[in-house]
Amino acid sequence: MATEIATLGGGCFWCLEAVYQELKGVQHVESGYTGGQIPNPTYEAVCAGTTGHAEVVRLTFDPQEVSYREILEIFFTIHDPTTLNRQGNDVGTQYRSVIYYHSPEQQSVAKQVIAEMANVWDAPIVTELKPAETYYKAEDFHQNYFRQNPLQGYCAFVVAPKVAKFRQMFKDKLNSPR
Repeated sequence: MATEIATLGGGCFWCLEAVYQELKGVQHVESGYTGGQIPNPTYEAVCAGTTGHAEVVRLTFDPQEVSYREILEIFFTIHDPTTLNRQGNDVGTQYRSVIYYHSPEQQSVAKQVIAEMANVWDAPIVTELKPAETYYKAEDFHQNYFRQNPLQGYCAFVVAPKVAKFRQMFKDKLNSPR
């Protein structure tokens, strides 16, 4: 079975990770950093905004079960692609909306989806579209963060509503019944 990789940044990686872990066809989700200038960045350095990295998730998925297009349609549903370097109270370039494509086909699909989403949002889409860059896995405590910390304040008030929205809008795409 051939798998593909998708790398997406849409604010805090905990939000994207929590949603994509529940998507049918996604085999693995990992939080990390990409798009910056220094090797092996730490969370503290990325949060300081001095490395140029974005918080991202890297998905390994089976394109026979879920298409790259579907992954992007969900991406544009669970974050605001019209706010530059910001998602809610999370402000800084590390929270930018960005799609890192891994092939010319992914680039083409992403361009199509961005163009289609321009008709959905009231403000211009500021999502960046860039070729995949060197990726660094985030520290272990960031992995599976929402699953391990559902009652933590940020998780309860920011992540949980995004997961609930995903579950409601994409019931047929859940990897297990809820």
